[in-house]
Amino acid sequence: MATESSFAHMGLDGRLLQAIAELGWAKPTLIQEKAIPLALEGKDLLARARTGSGKTAAYAIPLIQHLLQVKMSPLVTEQAVRALVLVPTKELGQQVLQMIRQLMAYCSRDVRVADISGQVDMSAQRPILMEKPDVVVGTPSRVLAHLQGHSLSLRHSLEVLVLDEADLLFSFGFEEDLKNLLCHFPKIYQSFLMSATFSEEVQALKELALHNPVTLKLRESQLPEAAQLCQYQIRCATEEDKFLLLYALLKLGLVRGKAILFVSTVERGYRLKLFLEQFSIPACVLNAELPVQSRCHIISQFNRGFFDYIVATDEQVLAEPAARAKRKKGAKSEKGKDPEYGVARGIDFQNVATVINFDPPASVESYIHRAGRTARADNPGTALTFVTHPECPLLAEIEEALAGESTEPVLRPYQFRMEEVEGLRYRCRDAMRSVTKQAIKEARLREIKEELLNSEKLKTYFEDNPHDLRLLRHDQPLHPAIIKPHLRNVPEYLVPPTLRTIAQPLLNKRKRRKHLAPSSSRPRGGFQARRGRNPLRSFQYMGRRPRHLASKGETS
Repeated sequence: MATESSFAHMGLDGRLLQAIAELGWAKPTLIQEKAIPLALEGKDLLARARTGSGKTAAYAIPLIQHLLQVKMSPLVTEQAVRALVLVPTKELGQQVLQMIRQLMAYCSRDVRVADISGQVDMSAQRPILMEKPDVVVGTPSRVLAHLQGHSLSLRHSLEVLVLDEADLLFSFGFEEDLKNLLCHFPKIYQSFLMSATFSEEVQALKELALHNPVTLKLRESQLPEAAQLCQYQIRCATEEDKFLLLYALLKLGLVRGKAILFVSTVERGYRLKLFLEQFSIPACVLNAELPVQSRCHIISQFNRGFFDYIVATDEQVLAEPAARAKRKKGAKSEKGKDPEYGVARGIDFQNVATVINFDPPASVESYIHRAGRTARADNPGTALTFVTHPECPLLAEIEEALAGESTEPVLRPYQFRMEEVEGLRYRCRDAMRSVTKQAIKEARLREIKEELLNSEKLKTYFEDNPHDLRLLRHDQPLHPAIIKPHLRNVPEYLVPPTLRTIAQPLLNKRKRRKHLAPSSSRPRGGFQARRGRNPLRSFQYMGRRPRHLASKGETS
């Protein structure tokens, strides 16, 4: 029926419908189709839907609709904070703020929103809260601090409470903060609890914050269908093979468009960045050591296409639940890492063509949220997982959980002949030798110092000159390792014959470069992966190969 697949039939304000149309949303997603009508009826919601399914808009649209109706009432004359959105990370707070502002594009004079999750002095946020924005977005610790400091009051005004990525709120150490927050709320308010999983933490939050809620447990797979998301595993004999394979995939153009490279630790992230720098492959590192303003800016520039590769860690997701629960209120994690940091969850990286698990995730949940960074909305995507022999048992657990009752493998073997790129191995070893432990240490210190400088001293300038913010790049070489110019390009004689038709356009690109504008002056990435044929998706999987063929390394 049309009423089930159209925003226009939901009774939404015309200004809200206009903003939705401008965003290009032709019809609601499954979670939006089910959640929005119930929310408009005033019901509390406990909703579970996979990452990338549109959960943010599922609560933001009815929230804005409610506020617009309140503002039209002649009985309401006083400005007040009527909606609170609690998020587990500062990055997600920025994303929620952006989404709400996009939906309020034609009613921004009537409804105002403020994000107080940022890592800035509370004194700088007090003037914003004194103006009583209609919607406040923040982490539980920051909201509680403002309530206790009397710069925010919700006891008589709160009408809508949203707990976004609810399964992380407890595991990020916010349990006590959430319990204390409830003392500052009125007895009656509408609540939305949105989550990708129904964990014990979510059940505990349900008891604390919801009142006889409607539970939406949508029957959908945790990841997109195989037609939209291709998932592969690549068995690597050694750690060196991982670096060689990544070098070949990126430099020969087998990975096109934007990609996120997931690693297990911050040190591994910088090692990978410095390794790629040896071949003039620019990438930026995103981890918990960087200031929150820098992390949000990195995500923003990546989404706008200023660079194609992010090397990311997801320590908070990989940590054991028991260890995360022991975090004390406001405590910094080890080595200065921000305890409110998370990459694999919640953050909307746009137009990501490929997710590469350079280090396999430590849990099924972590794999799902990593792979969920690609193949969002209706866009196709690919997830590649590199695995060495010691990591095989972990990968088997992930496969078993994802397969369910299916007999077909979920993570199909990627048909790639390592022997064909043996000619590149000496270059790979040359680059790996240059990336020493001392070089990694210097790179970490240098980047943190530079990002702190940019974050603090330039913050005020960029507030006054937002257009100049794009000039601040995060994928610049760190240069503590010796860069060898001869590694920049791949000679044609080293390109495997079977890959020359794919790599040839990249090799010839240097000849055309002088006729083009500098790459730094034009956004890259974005929809690159849609141009022509994607090499990652052109490989065919023929099922289990006969043993005599597998032993000879034959491929399909």
